[in-house]
Amino acid sequence: MRRYEAVVVGVSAGGLQALSVLLGCLPGDFPLPVLIVQHRLESSDSYLAESLDRSLRIRVREAEDKLELEGGCVYLAPAGYHLLAEETRTASLSVDPRVNYSRPSVDVLFESAAYVYGPRCIGVVLTGANGDGSAGLARIAAAGGLAVVQDPQEAEYDAMPRAAIAAVKADYILPLTGIGSLLSRLAQEEE
Repeated sequence: MRRYEAVVVGVSAGGLQALSVLLGCLPGDFPLPVLIVQHRLESSDSYLAESLDRSLRIRVREAEDKLELEGGCVYLAPAGYHLLAEETRTASLSVDPRVNYSRPSVDVLFESAAYVYGPRCIGVVLTGANGDGSAGLARIAAAGGLAVVQDPQEAEYDAMPRAAIAAVKADYILPLTGIGSLLSRLAQEEE
């Protein structure tokens, strides 16, 4: 059995560039599903997913409610919806109130992933100008999962990585390319 079952990523300001670099390190056959919350305006369209999908080896799409989560695919939270992982290994979308002034919220995704995947979850916090994701990353770590944070000195906006580091003892603090290499290596690990 594979050691890890899913990767969840939280990112905000500076996200397009960070996601391009990080996801560009992953092969097209990356074996784990990758769920991402990127803060953006509720009026945003699907351009981000389409743009990343055109430029990367790994598939990128917006998550849909009840969609089965598969390896080799990145699922972006649609604008205006919380994205959650379900015990059935599917995605769910919600229009519940904003958390940390955000919908989608990184904490909402991370907390659901901690509950569903426990020690088989990898949580990653990247660039951003607020503290969303800190509480969720702490939940992932408390459940035995892996806590990974972008090196604040490299981040375009360092508030989100610094808040995560203050909230939890990160297992890894790395530049984006280092996170990509780490994820590729960990995804291949078997128990």
